[in-house]
Amino acid sequence: MKFSLTWLKDHLETEATVAELAAAMNRIGLEVEGIEDPAERLAGFTVAKVLTAAKHPDADKLQVLTVDTGAGDPLQVVCGAPNARAGMLGVLGQPGAVVPSNGMELRKSAIRGVESNGMMCSVRELELGDEHDGIIELSDDAPVGANFADYHGASPVFDVAITPNRPDCMGVYGIARDLAAAGMGTLKPIAMPEFAASGACPVAIRTDDPEGCPAFYGRVIKGVSNGASPDWLQQRLTSAGQRPISLLVDLTNYVMLAYGRPAHAYDLSKLTGAVAARRAKNGEKVLALNEKTYTLDDSMTVIADDAGVHDIAGIMGGEDSGCSDGTTDVLLEIAYFDPDRIGATGRKLGLSSDARTRFERGVDPEFLDDGLDLLTGLIVELAGGEASETVRAGAAPSKPKIVSFDPALTERLGGISVEPAEQQRILESLDFAVDSGSSPWSVTAPLRRHDIEGPADLVEEVVRIFGIDDVESVALPRVDGVALPTASAEQKLERRVRRAAAGRGLNEAVTWAFLPVPEAEQFADGAKLWVLDNPISEDMKAMRPSMIPGLLAAAKRNMDRGASSLRLFEVGRRYFRNTDGSSNEKPTLGVVLAGEKQPRGWATGKAVPFDAYDAKAEAIALLSEAGAPVEKLQVMGEAGEQFHPGQSATLRLGPKNVLARFGALHPKTLEAFDVDGPVVAVEIFLDAIPGKKGAASFARTTYAPPPLQPVMRDFAFLVPADLPAGDLLRVVKGADKANIIDARIFDEFRGQGVAEGKKSIALEVTLQPGEKSYTEDDLKAISDKVVAGATKLGAELRG
Repeated sequence: MKFSLTWLKDHLETEATVAELAAAMNRIGLEVEGIEDPAERLAGFTVAKVLTAAKHPDADKLQVLTVDTGAGDPLQVVCGAPNARAGMLGVLGQPGAVVPSNGMELRKSAIRGVESNGMMCSVRELELGDEHDGIIELSDDAPVGANFADYHGASPVFDVAITPNRPDCMGVYGIARDLAAAGMGTLKPIAMPEFAASGACPVAIRTDDPEGCPAFYGRVIKGVSNGASPDWLQQRLTSAGQRPISLLVDLTNYVMLAYGRPAHAYDLSKLTGAVAARRAKNGEKVLALNEKTYTLDDSMTVIADDAGVHDIAGIMGGEDSGCSDGTTDVLLEIAYFDPDRIGATGRKLGLSSDARTRFERGVDPEFLDDGLDLLTGLIVELAGGEASETVRAGAAPSKPKIVSFDPALTERLGGISVEPAEQQRILESLDFAVDSGSSPWSVTAPLRRHDIEGPADLVEEVVRIFGIDDVESVALPRVDGVALPTASAEQKLERRVRRAAAGRGLNEAVTWAFLPVPEAEQFADGAKLWVLDNPISEDMKAMRPSMIPGLLAAAKRNMDRGASSLRLFEVGRRYFRNTDGSSNEKPTLGVVLAGEKQPRGWATGKAVPFDAYDAKAEAIALLSEAGAPVEKLQVMGEAGEQFHPGQSATLRLGPKNVLARFGALHPKTLEAFDVDGPVVAVEIFLDAIPGKKGAASFARTTYAPPPLQPVMRDFAFLVPADLPAGDLLRVVKGADKANIIDARIFDEFRGQGVAEGKKSIALEVTLQPGEKSYTEDDLKAISDKVVAGATKLGAELRG
């Protein structure tokens, strides 16, 4: 909600500065989201007088003006406004000033060969309204040379967030009331304009829906003169972000923004017969003021006459009965609508408005008569006319909430000691009626305070006005000694792999643990899914049996929005249903790599996509960080039908203990998720990783480099073409664990010189001597062990 300092001072007598008022609002629970000073945007704009106006020598629609700015010699300005003339006073933007409407910085320039020292400005250019047919014309008493911001009365504008439980502060007057209670000034009484009401209302007004509209008040004003609003009214509406429309419309908006009381004005000539609040009929339609047509049903309350619907009650008026410049007779309507009905109607129609925001939170039911009289008086004062008597159909809720309140509760609940007399003053300044003669007190809440339910709410009122900053910060008691660690081994493992994945450049995703049933079945692998009986939606019915579907969906969303390379991971749980009906949760790390591994470039040519080897590298690196014995892992097939059979595998400890699966996802899987490939994925089953034995494995050890340099030896073996290279590598590493510290494959060859059905694999083996260097006999003995181990796999040493 926005309002200017000038508007606030209409209701609050205060000498406080803008900063002090903002601090006070924040302190009492009215969060100030921003403060804007229009004077800053109007810097460099001056009140100026046009001395002469002559036709431009080279342009029919331009004039050359001489302008007095009150500071030295007159300036020459080229102007295209049709109303520019000698003797008028306007607003000159001098070189260096920035035009608010478009951000253009004014400079001295030549227009059609004639020098121009700035620009005479229109209302729209200074964002003071929509007028742009001519330049601003100021009154004859405007001081030439004055800063236009000062002359115009530009006032700082507060932008305050009002929580849904405080509809009483959805008007400037309500905020002024809170500030006055907080000691920031004195609340001014509402200045009710005087007018004479005579004669019965010529329109019958009734409520045929007492549940949706308990109270419906109205009166007619005849002989009004609609037109533009006065400057003070336009300035207040503009500060609130409202566009001035016409006097009648602006005054209804003014009463709503100033006092939180929505109202509506109908053009009487466009109404037929009686006006009533009633239930809509199924299929009825109304053209609203936003120029959209809405189809209604019988759960909605409307304002209608004998001809049809004219207003979606409490939300938006209709276009057919709205006021125009030619309106002379109006029907004013002010009502109390059921908040639940308004909220349900707005949600069903997808229609929001300032009126709905206030009605669905609950307006002040006591402000019906005063609100109608206030609006009537303003119209009669500014637009003329003769008002009828008020017609009152129904009655608004009038039973106040009475709360039994013990002032000692403030210290027990709020943690702050406040004298009972001060508590009574605070509550009474907020219009609570306090009977302190009884024990406990009897406190009657004003009807507008729909948020007051019990004593705790009164404590909140006292504490926020007295000062939350005065509540002492008290540490919770703590037992002496060193706290025991609380993280389990499983939690520590998850933290470790999460940090490792992020350190490898992967981006963490947090996805739903729920999936559509078809997507979950894609990754169930025959296991029984855990399906919810009462899901959030049909798309969140099955608990995920794998981390990959959620990551695939995240990858798709990002690629659809232009992401070219995605490296996503997530640590979470997979869910299955045991045969006895209990849940089975498995901690899992999922990784999805999609898009380009390397973008196209002059060195790489085409973009390089991710492949199964990238997935394998991530799997082994993350398993290593998780503490898995990666040197003992076996690469085996059967990654699952979701993966490409020729580009995927599992990592196992033994034939049955699967620690991870990785590889390229099957084209059918990608098609089912509507993802463009290729995409590779990894799934690491954290619960399958064996724990380290003994706490000594975590002890710190001093690094001592070996005294002798390592020795490298190369071996080339002919092996069967279908033998996994990893099997040969594992056997070679285990041939002599005392001396072989590493081995790696550096070549694979098939072709000329290699028999059909065979392939050549070359390995580099690293040997580390201990206390003394190797002799030739030592090296031969180690080599014999390597060859013997490889022979068991059907390998033979190449000559």
